Amino acid sequence: MFLYKKANRAELEQIWDRNIADNPGDERYLRWKKQFLDDNASGAAATFVVARDGEPVGEGTLLLSPACRAIRGRTSLCDGVKTANINALRIRKEFEGQGHISAMMKEMEQYARSVGITQLTIGVEPAEARNLSIYLHWGFTQFLMAEEEDGCLVLYYGKDI
Repeated sequence: MFLYKKANRAELEQIWDRNIADNPGDERYLRWKKQFLDDNASGAAATFVVARDGEPVGEGTLLLSPACRAIRGRTSLCDGVKTANINALRIRKEFEGQGHISAMMKEMEQYARSVGITQLTIGVEPAEARNLSIYLHWGFTQFLMAEEEDGCLVLYYGKDI
């Protein structure tokens, strides 16, 4: 049985401990764990999970504040009032292509609307053609900007909700 919901603290810990284990030696994941836990605790972010039999197998985070480190103050991506950013969409390989991230995204959009968000933004690297196709299908058709981040070009798209 799958559930799509806002993550609690224990689920956040599980998600990030697994991300760290899946990326041994990559110190960024340790830093990101602290950032995401802090941002969720303060209300600057809301992480959602795809849970299978109570275990998180997928995730996505709604960044609600331009103070979130991933936003870097770029208010065109997240202004803390009407615009929020979708970040860190991931699911375990064995569950890809089954519609779970789409179902979780519906929960994220519903939550965003409930807190007054009217526009969502999302970023994608040009080489991630499959992800770009999915994001366009979800309605992220407003091209916002392109920026280099950590040595990679990222294209940002938006949609009204």
